Amino acid sequence: MRSPRHVIKPLTPETFPAWLALAEKHNGVWGGCYCTYFHDDTESSAKDDYDRPTFKQRLVEEGIAHAALVFDGDAAIAWCEYGSPAELPGIYHRKQYDAGETRAAPWRITCFFVDRDHRRSGVAREALDGALELIGQAGGGEVVSFPNELLPGKRISSSFLHNGTRAMFEKAGFTFERHIGKSKTVMRKTIPSARGR
Repeated sequence: MRSPRHVIKPLTPETFPAWLALAEKHNGVWGGCYCTYFHDDTESSAKDDYDRPTFKQRLVEEGIAHAALVFDGDAAIAWCEYGSPAELPGIYHRKQYDAGETRAAPWRITCFFVDRDHRRSGVAREALDGALELIGQAGGGEVVSFPNELLPGKRISSSFLHNGTRAMFEKAGFTFERHIGKSKTVMRKTIPSARGR
């Protein structure tokens, strides 16, 4: 897939080294998370048995870690993590989310990360569009996400925007559903299947 400026590739064992290089450039991102926070143990891998990069690599090899990677040449410069609720159970405000959920979506988007040298340039939106295209290729369906709603005039550190902003998701065609927590929202969009096109 090609975005207007970059190439989008799925996170696979082949693209994992580029993903890891981006994560390591930023000290494992989000305090050493290596994009494992929303994952839980699997049948084959327990999170506490491995360091975070190894656990993430095992998830990728097991086919239960998904992301759209934005490439600039050979370097990954951003990602958007997505997957099923079973793959990504550890969302913020989960009790509140579950209590108000009337139709569970088969897909959720939980995390973005953008290289510090490429921030505020639209790369997160490219990653989001890439994730939605990959979801379409996997059969499509409803997608929920939990972006932040920014208060007018209030500046917020990008470290608190790991799931993007309500405005970005609205521009991508998501519909606001409700608030959870102080500033998080639940937003939803249905992605048509790209299979058989």
